[in-house]
Amino acid sequence: MHGLHLTADLHHCQCDMVWLTDARHLLARCEHTVTAAELQAVNSLAHTFPATPHGPGGVTATVLLAESHLCVHTWPEQKAVTLDVYVCNFGGDHSAQAYQVMDALVALFAPQTVLRQDLERGHPGAVD
Repeated sequence: MHGLHLTADLHHCQCDMVWLTDARHLLARCEHTVTAAELQAVNSLAHTFPATPHGPGGVTATVLLAESHLCVHTWPEQKAVTLDVYVCNFGGDHSAQAYQVMDALVALFAPQTVLRQDLERGHPGAVD
């Protein structure tokens, strides 16, 4: 069960609002980013939340990977995004691909502030 779990909280995103509000476009970019990193998407889903008095509704986009998952949650009224990339390293180390996906998505949203965290899951010395 050894894996790498990357998270990022993005604030004051300077990207085009389409990336924060359009589920179809965001999901397509997530799928493209996963493919470019040579990870295997097995399913995907996106949902747009209703608008509030504070502004347009946010989006959640999820790509289920053979290696684990990618999740993106947007808060357009705050110009904020949370990213979650998790790869199981069963049968091979997918850490470099996880970092590639994370870096590409952070660049897409162009945040002024980023809080990133890396979490090793399982037992790094365990035999996979």
